[in-house]
Amino acid sequence: MEFKNTLEFARSLDAKDALHAYRDEFIFPKVKGKQVIYFTGNSLGLQPKRTKAFVDEIMKDWADLAVEGHFYADKPWWDYHERLAAPLAKVVGAKTKEVSVMNTLTVNLHLLMVSFYRPTKKRYKILCEEKAFPSDQYMLHSQARFHGFDPDDAIVEVKKRKGEHFWRTEDILEKIEEVGDELALVLIGGVNYYNGQVMDMEAITKAGKAVGAYVGWDLAHGAGNVELKLHDWNADFAAWCSYKYMNSGPGNASGIYIHEQYLNKKDIPRFEGWWGTKKSERFLMKPNFEPMENADAWQVSNAPVLTMAPYLASLELFEEVGMEALMEKRDKIVAYLEFILKEVDAQVESSFEIITPKDRGCQLSVFLHGEGKELFNYLMENGVITDWREPNVIRLAPAPFYCSYEDMFRFGEILKKGILTK
Repeated sequence: MEFKNTLEFARSLDAKDALHAYRDEFIFPKVKGKQVIYFTGNSLGLQPKRTKAFVDEIMKDWADLAVEGHFYADKPWWDYHERLAAPLAKVVGAKTKEVSVMNTLTVNLHLLMVSFYRPTKKRYKILCEEKAFPSDQYMLHSQARFHGFDPDDAIVEVKKRKGEHFWRTEDILEKIEEVGDELALVLIGGVNYYNGQVMDMEAITKAGKAVGAYVGWDLAHGAGNVELKLHDWNADFAAWCSYKYMNSGPGNASGIYIHEQYLNKKDIPRFEGWWGTKKSERFLMKPNFEPMENADAWQVSNAPVLTMAPYLASLELFEEVGMEALMEKRDKIVAYLEFILKEVDAQVESSFEIITPKDRGCQLSVFLHGEGKELFNYLMENGVITDWREPNVIRLAPAPFYCSYEDMFRFGEILKKGILTK
């Protein structure tokens, strides 16, 4: 399609957008009395309007039923989490039994590493990407130390080539082969938080397993954003947060995936608690753990239903729309944003450099050469909610559920004015 940098053209795209009505399903903050242009769904998604009813339902049940809400609420609390598994499985490309919801992301990655980081004297190394998200770095370092290894030796980082802003798949595969039978675990962000790159998860998973390593994925920026086929790719495990593209609210419950080959096993290393024991025996208070036959066996504590309710509300939207439709709009609106950025770049003295490769999801990371944080502040003051990363990168994530093509046009106008009037 040949894009145009006009308000009329942007509105014509919105008029043809099958998802445009879903914009009204979300609550937008306002700046100077106007709805913001929201580019930070990769950090915290907007609140769906239907979320409040889901939370209020639990609050009412708590008030009316107290402890009996566990069994007699319309959505009983003791199995509330089970309602999330099937719609989530569609989002991440898994079987329903392979998916569960519990805890938060880094907590879940730690718990999953109990099962999937089982180092030996020879096979103990962990492969990750250079400058992984800090929480992942802290987690991996602490896991290595916990098992008695020096992180500088145990953790192998795949670096970007000099002068490049993205990873090359061939470099990752080469490093996996190089580490070989010393490699215990591959754990990488499936979509990089900084540059928005989507890794070749299928190829990397296949390579890691070929040398005898477990392969897991941090999908904080992947779930609800990009096509995932975790089961078909034969990934061992994955975890993701729910509050970015999945719009469940700040710090809310995390999802996990565990390949079916590890389910219904008593002998797998795992930290266990009573919510992971068989549902039929959970309240018999038996001394011995009998694992659930699905990913729920990794649950430790009872379901935090007040954090799961917003997630269930959002998943209802995903069920209505489907990932295919979301990704179709994602590709088009990100392409239009890229076009707008290049149009502005041609009209100002500053130079923009998009560091996100074509293997991307719903994010463009942009170097603002010749510009400082003053431009970011100008954008924020004028209703463009975006994200700043040092030294001079802004991350722009036009989430397809609620961002419009008109937003992209208006952003371009505000960006140009901010540069020209500084």
